[in-house]
Amino acid sequence: MALMRRFPFTLLLLAATAWGQSAPDALQQLRECSQLRTPKVCGVSRAEIKQGKRDFARGLKLQKHGQSAKALQAFESAASAVPRDIEYVTAREVLRQKLVYDHLKSGNELTLRSRPEQAAQEFRQAIELDPSNTFAQQRLQDTVRAPAGMPALKLLDDPGEVRVAPAAGSRSFHFRGDTRALYQAIGKEFGVRPVFDESVTARQLRFDVDDVDFFTAMWLAGAMTKTFWTPLSAHEAYIAADNAQNRAQFERMALRTFFVPGATSKEELNELVNMLRTIFDIRFVTQQPGTSTLTVRAPRRLLDAATRLLESLDISRPQVMLEIQVYQVSHSLLRNLGLDLPLQWQMFNLGGAALALLQQPGVQDLINQLIASGGINQANTTAIAALLQQLQSQSQNPLLSTPFGTFGGGLTRFAVPFPPATANFSLSDSRVSTLEHVTLRAAQNNPASLLIGTRYPILNATFAPIYNTSAISKVLQNQSFVAPFPSFSYEDLGVSVKATPRIHGTSSVTLDLTVEVRALGSQSFNGVPVISNRQYKGMITVGNGEAAVVAGMLQKSEQRMLTGIPGLVHLPGLGTATSNRTKQVDETELLLLITPRIVRAPAQAGRAITIPAS
Repeated sequence: MALMRRFPFTLLLLAATAWGQSAPDALQQLRECSQLRTPKVCGVSRAEIKQGKRDFARGLKLQKHGQSAKALQAFESAASAVPRDIEYVTAREVLRQKLVYDHLKSGNELTLRSRPEQAAQEFRQAIELDPSNTFAQQRLQDTVRAPAGMPALKLLDDPGEVRVAPAAGSRSFHFRGDTRALYQAIGKEFGVRPVFDESVTARQLRFDVDDVDFFTAMWLAGAMTKTFWTPLSAHEAYIAADNAQNRAQFERMALRTFFVPGATSKEELNELVNMLRTIFDIRFVTQQPGTSTLTVRAPRRLLDAATRLLESLDISRPQVMLEIQVYQVSHSLLRNLGLDLPLQWQMFNLGGAALALLQQPGVQDLINQLIASGGINQANTTAIAALLQQLQSQSQNPLLSTPFGTFGGGLTRFAVPFPPATANFSLSDSRVSTLEHVTLRAAQNNPASLLIGTRYPILNATFAPIYNTSAISKVLQNQSFVAPFPSFSYEDLGVSVKATPRIHGTSSVTLDLTVEVRALGSQSFNGVPVISNRQYKGMITVGNGEAAVVAGMLQKSEQRMLTGIPGLVHLPGLGTATSNRTKQVDETELLLLITPRIVRAPAQAGRAITIPAS
């Protein structure tokens, strides 16, 4: 859906590039063509404009009646008639991406129902609509992948016997030193790096020759040091002691490169490297995790046997599709019934209250005095709001707030306000049900993680001036003070699931599960909310395609409150009429289901490999 929202803007940029104009000019022409639709603005004839309008109207009608495929053809015809009309082009591409999404969704559902042929057809239709959709291409490859037990490793390159390519020309050598230093000197002159076997022993020698090529120099060095060399690559040579065992093992080496699908790290390739070194005693194995390849150098007879072994193995990791469903049902009930009678009465002197009302200063005058003296500043808006509320409450006079009755006379005249009584008849009942349906694909022993929830910001620190200097007062008075942005940290709230699958043939899957539920608690510490955390760890074995309830949790809180006159609230009949009763119930139920479906089974048993005699 995000691609569908971004596509029109991308299309405009591509159109602007195609016209060879600047993006603002091209966008302006697209808008004018869509608004005016005249031959001069759109760059087409009047007949093409009429044809585009008819095709676009027909496409809208077909889309309204659910005939999306025919509607797409109509939009394509309209966009072909008037290529500069942004409305035609946008409608065509939005509908195209919607059809691609529908085919992908249908293909995934058919895959989950073990119908690979129908699923592959849906993915092919999605690719026909959008050939650049890499996700559809990958899903098609996964659907038509060869069954388990077929060779998954592929031979990429077989250049045959390795040959060295030294620098041309002749060199002269007048050398004093040991064996290794001599070969290094020859390699430096001809651009070939020597690699030494552990069997090479150091011999002190004197080497004086003139005008020799690389091969002559290496032959003379081997004769003097009782060693021989064999090429590893075009610019590498392997040096070993000259004996029958080494010549049988290292002479006439060949080179092959293998592609290992699904191996993207060094650890995943180490198992194959160790197997080749243990079974065939092949020393020169180079791994490239970035390209998922292995490069093997060995005598041809060993390399042929290793190739047959690697091609007979299905080394791709088993994979499983995890269908996770999270159900959450929240129920909230608030009932408030009854009568709120006044439980407190106030009595005050009528003359004193009238005199206080006449002498009380204005609230705004008090605020101006505090700002001028530096008692408060505009940087702390919370403190100002609290001060306003306090001053408002202090300014309230019982003579103006409620009606009252008087008794007495003269200086002893008192007044008693009549507090109001409130009748409550309210009921609030809400129920919210949510469903999260997520499909994850995970390989053997590779954890798959899922987080459903929000990131809650928690205020760590705020900034405000402490001391009221003349400069700060000036900034506050002219209202140019800008408070620094406070510091926040974010906490993940919601449901977190981590599953590590272990696949057993084609029948069952063992899941190593960690389920964590984090939510805001009802309490706080120093203004920071307390986060409640519930965690489940365990291991379950589920059959292929069978649903398992992993976790279920029910939270229920109930509050009851009774307000009334003491003694009367407990009397039958009269207590109900003279009291207020409040009931609040909150229930939250969470259910987590996981259904594993094996999409790639483990490898089948291997077969014996015969190594030919040398």
